[in-house]
Amino acid sequence: DQLSRPALRRFLRVPSARIWVAIQNSVVVGDVILLLRANAHSSRIYSVVVAPAARGQGLGDRLIACAERATCADGRHRLRLEVRTDNAAARALYQRRGYREVAALSHYYEDGADGLRLEKSLR
Repeated sequence: DQLSRPALRRFLRVPSARIWVAIQNSVVVGDVILLLRANAHSSRIYSVVVAPAARGQGLGDRLIACAERATCADGRHRLRLEVRTDNAAARALYQRRGYREVAALSHYYEDGADGLRLEKSLR
């Protein structure tokens, strides 16, 4: 479920998307894509990625914190995302940050893997 270059380019042009990157030694090692759709009461983390060599340094946590601050700055107080059920590390990170499961998503991902919809109130 990797984001293609054309998809990333599209997000860079979409006014409702916000993207933050983590850079180490002039190399992008992570990013988060946040979607702020018009007339919605919540925002959505579309993607959080940290390069394998950069994991374990708290970058994912800091990227998610950026998305949470932007959500609040935009006047929204709820943030949603989807995560694969088999991604234990991501699920643990979201749980530590206060996200809770709100829906099971059977065969949600392109490869047929199941997902979970998570949500956090930012009030």
